[in-house]
Amino acid sequence: MRGVRSIGERASKAQSGYKIPKALFASLFLVLDAVLVTFIISYVPYTKIDWDAYISQVDGFLAGERDYTKLKGDTGPLVYPAGFLYVYSLIKFITGGQVFPAQILFGILYIVNLGIILVIYLKTEVLPWWALGLLCLSRRIHSIFMLRLFNDCFAMTLLHASLVLLLYQKWHLALIIFSGAVSIKMNVLLYAPPLFLLMLKGMSIKGVFLALLGAALLQILLGLPFLLSYPVAYISRAFNLGRVFIHFWSVNFKFVPESVFISKEFASALLVLHLTVLLMFAHFRWSKHEGGLFQLLNSRLSDALSKSLSIKKFLTLESRLIVLSKEHIITVMFVGNFIGVVFARSLHYQFYSWYFYSLPFLLWKTPFPTPVRLLLFAGVELCWNIYPSTFYSSILLLCIHLSILWGLWISPGEHPYIDKKTSQEREG
Repeated sequence: MRGVRSIGERASKAQSGYKIPKALFASLFLVLDAVLVTFIISYVPYTKIDWDAYISQVDGFLAGERDYTKLKGDTGPLVYPAGFLYVYSLIKFITGGQVFPAQILFGILYIVNLGIILVIYLKTEVLPWWALGLLCLSRRIHSIFMLRLFNDCFAMTLLHASLVLLLYQKWHLALIIFSGAVSIKMNVLLYAPPLFLLMLKGMSIKGVFLALLGAALLQILLGLPFLLSYPVAYISRAFNLGRVFIHFWSVNFKFVPESVFISKEFASALLVLHLTVLLMFAHFRWSKHEGGLFQLLNSRLSDALSKSLSIKKFLTLESRLIVLSKEHIITVMFVGNFIGVVFARSLHYQFYSWYFYSLPFLLWKTPFPTPVRLLLFAGVELCWNIYPSTFYSSILLLCIHLSILWGLWISPGEHPYIDKKTSQEREG
């Protein structure tokens, strides 16, 4: 008996020994990337794109303008929610509106974001230690952060922070941070459908309602100065889902003729494909354990009707139902966002930040051999570094996206739930 216990203790130590080097390698990658960030800021020339427009829009806001139709920059009118104005007002206060100190700030943001991402990967344990280095290898992502200063950087950092909170089952706070990310740029809403599905699986109806209420209240609070003054202008500009992008800047559909690219029929077809594939994954993949999406929705609705016949009963309900596995949470969130990216009407160069950090995770979730995974990763990076995009680069990118999506569809699924006892033991 004592010998068996000794073997068990040695096995436990071996497992612990495996985890420690992985965290150390993650830290090493973080330090090395920080050195690279310092080099980029010091020696690589800044590229002017949207920074001056951001500052012009912020100047109008700080001067007292609350009509969104009058907040403009040299690249056009303001099209982001109010959180963007608060963030860049703070950036202007810190940097004085100067580019170089802003680059330093974005360099720090890059490292913070990478640190958050590494936490997600260490918690989910999908990648081998060496593959974590892929997260530091994108030329385009370094450029988006330190040389372009796009608002996508802040939006995605907050989004990634909300994912970490989801891993720790902090649903309400995660929804607040998620809402904050949406207030900076609306692309974060691509994560909304998979997030809502996870909430239905992991929370009671009361928990879902309160979490969504908190997120909505934050949006109202941030937009209040504009909602009280010019509500129609604010809502129509900040949450415009019908924007038509310029064909020249499209990275993913440059091979489509411009007349087709700007047509409503093309936009409608992509939307139908997006929703169809999303529903397929939700029904056959993410809700398979519950008997499908409609069975999950029916069970939650029946449970709500049976337990919420009175306000008193509703208020006494528990917010949390069951603990979801970390791998399942990240899989659903990353795949759901990726589906939106695949069928996005147009991807501009800064939009690469929307899904780059999920690529290694997605590739290692597919059943493809590791050399194929690395080839697909390199292919995506290549397409995003061809400027301007071409007929062939955009076709190649779409083919790679569809290949990854197919790999995710045929991959074996992870178990979505863990019992509370196991969860407490792992956290301990």
